[in-house]
Amino acid sequence: MAPAPAGKDELLGYYRDMLLIRRFEEKAGQLYGMGLIGGFCHLYIGQEAVVVGMQAAQTPADDVITGYRDHGHMLACGMDPRGVMAELTGRRGGYSKGKGGSMHMFSREKKFFGGHGIVGAQVSLGTGLGFAHRYKEDGGASITYFGDGASNQGQVYESFNMAALWKLPVVYVIENNKYGMGTSVQRASANADLHLRGQAYGIPGFQVDGMDVLAVRAAASEALERARSGGGPTILEMMTYRYRGHSMSDPAKYRSKEEVAKMRETHDPIDLVRKKIDAIGGLTEDDFKAIDKEIRGTVNDAAEFAQQSPEPDPSELYTDVLIEA
Repeated sequence: MAPAPAGKDELLGYYRDMLLIRRFEEKAGQLYGMGLIGGFCHLYIGQEAVVVGMQAAQTPADDVITGYRDHGHMLACGMDPRGVMAELTGRRGGYSKGKGGSMHMFSREKKFFGGHGIVGAQVSLGTGLGFAHRYKEDGGASITYFGDGASNQGQVYESFNMAALWKLPVVYVIENNKYGMGTSVQRASANADLHLRGQAYGIPGFQVDGMDVLAVRAAASEALERARSGGGPTILEMMTYRYRGHSMSDPAKYRSKEEVAKMRETHDPIDLVRKKIDAIGGLTEDDFKAIDKEIRGTVNDAAEFAQQSPEPDPSELYTDVLIEA
């Protein structure tokens, strides 16, 4: 799964996509601090290369499902930053009409099937999405994300068994950011090589540099090709890192500032792509500043839209709960 080379335009596209996620999450953190976002809020800062690299290998037939650290996945799927931010702030213009918040957003149009707040719950649902693709024979695959903490949940292994038994087109993406909430993976897992968790079911697994968007794209391309050709599921363990705490309420005192700073300085996913672009040439520092300014404008517009959008009417409390046949 050696990364294939990428041209300047491709790299610039990945750079812009990752920078949008980074700036969006920074703004979300700011709004949370101002009291404009309530409840839980789990930021994706540092992990941007995983979703952007996976998305680069996907087709419109594929769908995505993930856990509660989901804002980056939504943006990578092409969901409107305005709608995502409005949902974070609990406003009517949000993707779930302001009733789902940070952890419960969906878009059937973009084939994004949630944000799920229950740890590991999305794995069985993602396996079901894979079953639907197999049943319909539509050529699509299910990209099912979960974290290192969720990898120890029982429903994950029930899902592995069914996916392997029926050769379902599922790519299980373990976003190993080294900490399940405040506990390091070495302290929580008897075997910290999470990509090997499917061995009992004959599911191949690979460990991937989740900070390198091209490495992610290469692994995703191979896994998705296997899924589409009837080979069954694959596990991709993305070795990544979150710069912020588990959620906005987490001061992250279980790791040192030096550890975080070292990762930022030596292996930041956005900086790595910037260096690849610089090696090709053709863009100046002013060009990169212009890109950043444009993206900040998009994010500021989303924040303004969210704050101007009205809150849901109290009558909405009882809607979207039950479908009557």
